[in-house]
Amino acid sequence: MDKFPMTFRGKKMLEDELHELLHIQRPANIKAIEEARGHGDLSENADYDAAKEKQGFIEARVSHIQNQLAGAEVVNPKEIKADRIVFGATVELLNLDTEDKVKYQIVGLDEADVKQGLISVFSPLGRALIGKKKNDVVELMSPKGDKEFEVLKFQYK
Repeated sequence: MDKFPMTFRGKKMLEDELHELLHIQRPANIKAIEEARGHGDLSENADYDAAKEKQGFIEARVSHIQNQLAGAEVVNPKEIKADRIVFGATVELLNLDTEDKVKYQIVGLDEADVKQGLISVFSPLGRALIGKKKNDVVELMSPKGDKEFEVLKFQYK
């Protein structure tokens, strides 16, 4: 079984979403399917089709979350003592082209949110940062052109 690194925050987010799906959305969807069946002919019943499609989404998401949680390797960044960037690090970078500073924490796949400064360990930048140290330059090829970042500092918090 593959292990999926995630923070405690990421695990809690998945557990909360799973609870929502199992105890709120799934029962509501079952009720919607029952109501749509009561409308008669299922072959031309848009409500039934929509409810069945939603059911498929819910079941797929439940399965995905259960697999992620079963293979979770929960990491507490506060306990990491590393002289290089690893999963859980909060990294401050300098974009060498624009001189802009950015700050990201390297997190698990399901907890990534670039707008909140959370990048996946599996993202191109996340992968490029792993193993780097302060003052290292990270080269990143992107659809918008190549970018270079200098690692200003990193910490585990």
